[in-house]
Amino acid sequence: MIVLHTMERRYPWGTLRSTFSSKTKVVLEEKGLAYRVERVRIGDVWKKVPEVLAKNPLGKVPWIDDGDITVYDSSVINEYLNDRYPEPPLLPADPVARARARALENYADEIILSVHVPKIWMPWWSPPDQRDEQEMDKARTELRERALPFVEERLGGREYLAGDFSLADVPFMSLAMVLQVDGMPLDGLPNVAAYLERLRRRPSYRAIDPRTSLEESAGREA
Repeated sequence: MIVLHTMERRYPWGTLRSTFSSKTKVVLEEKGLAYRVERVRIGDVWKKVPEVLAKNPLGKVPWIDDGDITVYDSSVINEYLNDRYPEPPLLPADPVARARARALENYADEIILSVHVPKIWMPWWSPPDQRDEQEMDKARTELRERALPFVEERLGGREYLAGDFSLADVPFMSLAMVLQVDGMPLDGLPNVAAYLERLRRRPSYRAIDPRTSLEESAGREA
């Protein structure tokens, strides 16, 4: 059974999860693979203790253990899972379409999940009186005005970013999770708003849904 190492914690406003680990959890669910969750202490990741660095030299989650193989970095893990467990495929067969899907996934990772979302999401891991609401509002504006218009345009006339649901859409499952908690309005972005709702309706989303408890999202049987 595959073991997913991640950060998850129960809060009064729902179950909060690592955005990048959630990407991998979605792929495990989409593939129908048996897995269990091993929760890493948040402080161990932030402090980059030796036990974490031994598994992932970047000092981050996620990483997976698949038998005697350890793989880290959400994008690398997801490509590995798609290659090793090819059904259902989560990348187009055509090389050009595959490249475009990978580019869209990279955009989501590098611009949305790495730059804008942390300024919104990380404060939710703290009590309300410790959050800088002004900085959170600034991050919401930047996400809405700088990052998401490209996605709005790319979604024109499409249900998913690269044809069928693919690895290009997986990071946006994490965005759907974050904005479900945060409630950021998506004024002027109707395609994005409809897309995120569509992603939330996928069965795999339940594993990262903030309303799903730690106990209910601890893994799945084959």
